Amino acid sequence: MNRKRAFTIIQVGNLSDFPSRAYDISLVFAVAVNIFIAIFDTFPQAEPYEKIIWAVECVTVIFFAIDYVLRIWTADYLYETMSPAKARLKFIFSWAGLVDLLSCLPFLAASGGGTLRMFRIIRILRVFRIHHYADPLRVIGDVIKKKQGQLLSSIFIVFILMIASSLMMYNLEHEAQPEAFANAFSGFWWAANTLLTVGYGDIVPVTLAGKICGTLLTFLGVGIVAIPTGILSAGFMEQVSIVREKAVVEGVIRDTAFAEEEVLAEIDEKEKEEYSYCPYCGKRLP
Repeated sequence: MNRKRAFTIIQVGNLSDFPSRAYDISLVFAVAVNIFIAIFDTFPQAEPYEKIIWAVECVTVIFFAIDYVLRIWTADYLYETMSPAKARLKFIFSWAGLVDLLSCLPFLAASGGGTLRMFRIIRILRVFRIHHYADPLRVIGDVIKKKQGQLLSSIFIVFILMIASSLMMYNLEHEAQPEAFANAFSGFWWAANTLLTVGYGDIVPVTLAGKICGTLLTFLGVGIVAIPTGILSAGFMEQVSIVREKAVVEGVIRDTAFAEEEVLAEIDEKEKEEYSYCPYCGKRLP
């Protein structure tokens, strides 16, 4: 199998390309199996099936490793403007490449215990590869890419507000409850809970100044944290409109081409009908 054919198979295929579609389905199935194993392995009922789980996990992770190698091998077809070496490096350090690599690492730690087994949860990152097969997920990804500057700016504002809030609450509450607000990090934990409207209630202000400050920060947090949501919502609607307009344009082009074919066919029929009669006597030619 040449590299070009391998590239067309491992990429998202069309319905007419059976090997590519079969590969896509197999990859999604392997991701689903890995997620199921990651969840089922936490139940005590999974103990009798440890050997089966181990075998299935080995097969799927080996499949992921082969897929990762194939994508590196054919990366120059994905980035056609780059040389093969640069294209492979770009894929390795891209988000998709890092997810592919991390999804293979649990195979090395699968037999370990304690801390090593914690790294097995990395396999759930493989679920992010499914976004290639779902148009809505691709739209969300496009929105995040287009709005990343605005999102980073809003997140930076929230982060600065959390730092200011944590220092402020520490200074107001430390003397009244030194155990709850032992340091600035305790204030940061409180600020995160308050600004993100979670409010666990494990740390609360008890002084009058602290309560007033907490109330103001709560109102401020509702507005500030809602900014990224608004950006994503507006960007999503904008991207959906672009996709719809593109689909309409493509549909109009196809309809226009179809109409042109109909007109040409009609003209052709008229010409055939015209030349079926004798121009002198008007009788139908045999």
